[in-house]
Amino acid sequence: MASESCHVCERSVRIAGGIGDLWNFAFESTQGMTLELADGSEFFLCFDCMERLPDDREPTEADVVDLRERTDPVEDDGNDFWHWR
Repeated sequence: MASESCHVCERSVRIAGGIGDLWNFAFESTQGMTLELADGSEFFLCFDCMERLPDDREPTEADVVDLRERTDPVEDDGNDFWHWR
C-alpha cells in the first residue's frame, strides 16, 4: 500500500495500486489524487479537500492556500482527523 500526505489537511491517504497491493491483495480504493490546476500549480489532495475547492470556476493555487489556512486539527492528541472552520 502506498500513501501520500494531502497538501491541505496533511492526512496520509491511501493510493491504490503498486507492487505492495499485489502482494497483500489489498483492493481498497484510492483516497486522493494529484491535481494540476488552471494556473499550472500541482497539489496532491484527498477527496474531502477536493470537494471543498470552488466549483463555480477553475480552482487556483490561491484557493488551495486559502483552504489550508481554514483547516485545523480537531484535537492535539496525535490523531490525523481534521475539521473545517
